[in-house]
Amino acid sequence: MSPTTTTILMSSLATGTIITASSHHWLMAWVGLEMNTLAIIPMISKQHHPRATEAATKYFLTQAAASATILFSSTTNAWQTGTWDIINMTSPTANMLLTVALAMKLGLAPMHFWLPEVLQGSTIKTALIITTWQKLAPMTLIFMTSNTLPTTALLTMAMISTLLGGWAGLNQTQTRKIMAYSSIAHLGWMAAITTIMPNLLMLNLVLYLSMTTSMFYMLILLNSKNIKDMATSPTTSPTATTIAMLTLLSLGGLPPLTGFMPKWLIIEELTTQNFTTTATILALSALLSLFFYLRLSYSSTITLAPNTTTTKHKWRFKPTINTALLTTTLPTSLLMLPITPMIC
Repeated sequence: MSPTTTTILMSSLATGTIITASSHHWLMAWVGLEMNTLAIIPMISKQHHPRATEAATKYFLTQAAASATILFSSTTNAWQTGTWDIINMTSPTANMLLTVALAMKLGLAPMHFWLPEVLQGSTIKTALIITTWQKLAPMTLIFMTSNTLPTTALLTMAMISTLLGGWAGLNQTQTRKIMAYSSIAHLGWMAAITTIMPNLLMLNLVLYLSMTTSMFYMLILLNSKNIKDMATSPTTSPTATTIAMLTLLSLGGLPPLTGFMPKWLIIEELTTQNFTTTATILALSALLSLFFYLRLSYSSTITLAPNTTTTKHKWRFKPTINTALLTTTLPTSLLMLPITPMIC
């Protein structure tokens, strides 16, 4: 893909997200979401491979259906209330339709089926964009409408997402599918706290973006597409492999790493609000996710010490990585747990 085309597509991605985040009218929010969708599709299908074409088709159909549902819910609300403002969603039917549509946009279970397949058919860099930047616009709409969204529906989706994200990730060998189910599980944690404490939702989103970005950049650096690649990565870069292991453990929510902080705060808030059943299910599902994170980190470090070589990178592959972005996201994803008392 030429630099000019890449620049246009990345600018369209940024513009679509900004339009959605800064709009007060549902029609402009829909326009921003459509710009996002249309800009990412050429990036998914740029490999000219049947898997990439299939992934782009699945992504387009899912996102188009979700956008149409958002437009239908906003039209229903405007028909009943006479206003197109995003923050004035007072119709219960429109709120339920909006919740389903945004869950489909994000990849929340049970509308998650497209996410693992799309990520597996994309390059690692495109998968990074789908799991990070593409979550911003729908999350902005969820944050703006959090006071009116149905709590029961979100809590149900949250429990299904965390359980399924942990359970389905257990038998995966491809790192992109593992990251897809990791994304589903983390989105479940965010959905659980949306209507109860929106500020905690934003904290969780920021930390999720930092940890996921760091992990994908480690995968790009190590050129690891499956568990077998992770097992051989210590021979080429022991330091990067160790950092990748710590980032995986942070994603799993293992103290004293950063990923433990949002889970701790969410469970505490759910228990305070008497959602003890939901808090228990979320805590138990975190153990499922932690298991495959531990398995992946174990496979990447089991051969760490004895077999190191002087080779800087794997044969034929020369990794390219944004060092500035990595040095920004890594400390955030590994070292922020001590600030928890200040947030509480």
